[in-house]
Formats: sequence, C-alpha cells, structure tokens
Amino acid sequence: MADVIPLHRLAFSLVPVIIVLILMFRWSLGVRQAIMGLSRMILQLLLVGYLLGYVFTAQTPWIVIAILTVMLLAASWIALCSIRQDRARNYPYAVAAVFVGGGITLFFMTQGVLGLDPWFSPRVFIPLAGMTFSGCMNAVSLAAERYYVETERGETHNDARASAMKAAFIPITNMLFAVGIVSIPGMMTGQVLAGVSPLIAARYQVMVMCMMFSSAGLAAALFLWLIGRATSRRDSPSREA
Repeated sequence: MADVIPLHRLAFSLVPVIIVLILMFRWSLGVRQAIMGLSRMILQLLLVGYLLGYVFTAQTPWIVIAILTVMLLAASWIALCSIRQDRARNYPYAVAAVFVGGGITLFFMTQGVLGLDPWFSPRVFIPLAGMTFSGCMNAVSLAAERYYVETERGETHNDARASAMKAAFIPITNMLFAVGIVSIPGMMTGQVLAGVSPLIAARYQVMVMCMMFSSAGLAAALFLWLIGRATSRRDSPSREA
C-alpha cells in the first residue's frame, strides 16, 4: 500500500506551478485563466474523492449508471469546444459517438478481460469509464475540428474525413510509441506505487492502451459518419433545387 501524502508535503507540488505562473504573468500569457484552471482542478479532485468514497461503499448499479451518464454528457459537450458555431447541432452526434465507441470498448474490457463481478463494480468500472470517455472526447474533438477546417477549404467529404481521422489518431499513436520508453502511463505508475508487481501492472496497462486506441477510433469514425450523413441530407434539397 502506498504511503499517504501529508498535506504539507503535497503543498510542495505547487512550487514549480508558482514558478510557471510567474513566467506567464511576466510574459502576459493569461495567468488568470491558468489560476482558475488550477483552482478548479483542485476543487474537482477533492469533490470527486469524497464522491467516489461514497460510491465505492454503496455498491449500487444505479449510482454508477448516473455517474457514467454525467461523464458521457459532459465529455460529449467538451469535445465540441473546437466547433462552437455548430456545437448544439452536432451534440447528439458526439453523444452517440462517445456512447457507442466508449461503451463497446468498456464492455469488452470489463466483462471479457476483467470479468467484473458484479458487472458494475464501481472501484474498477468508473475509473476505466473515465479513461475511455476522455479518450473518446479528445478523438472526437480533434476529428471535428479538422473535418470542419478541411470542408471550409473546399475538400470533399471523403478527403476531409480521412484528414480528420488522421488528426484524431495523433495523440493515441504517439502514446503507443512512447509507452514504456518515454513514459510509464498513469495506471501502471499508480499500481507500481501501490506495491503491485511491475509485470502484473504491465498487463493491465496493455489492456488500457488497447481500450484507449479502440475507443478513440470507434468514436471518431462514428462521429464523422454521422456528420457526413447529416451534411449530405442538408445539401440534398439544394442539389435537387
């Protein structure tokens, strides 16, 4: 079991943060937004810590489903930050993409690989869902931004879709190449710090990387397919006219 970090030692993690904030202030880089983001991060993590402590002991599937629903809706909305002008119109497509892409992958990993019993085990299901939905969110965000940029340049749907899929895969592809060489991912790091054998932790990390890759690809592909269909339906009356 990993040692608990005392609060006075945790405060030392803010020292390099303060240095960066000073640099941002000196260079007029919007230090206020950074401070707000850091404050929000600390508050959100404290709140989620208390919430998960209750959820882990409750062992109720409906609470888990409610949390997953909030995560899904929030991830889908945040994913469309890059296309604010069409955000509301594309929101249902983002929800469907994150739900299907993340849901299918999450089912395979929790039931096929881990064999959770009960199936909704909060201590495992919620953290994995968070990883999955965040990966889908990033993939959809990159795909949406690139798709609209390419279509505004006059590219066809197929060409814009290809460019968007390439953009969506950049982060996860870089992660696949870097894992184990440049970085030790978060889940594996946490398990090693908790005293788990590195070989066992590596197995879990392989599962997580497969989960992240497949969920991101499925979500981006489904989102692009849905907006492609929607675009063709909107354009068809004008062609007929």
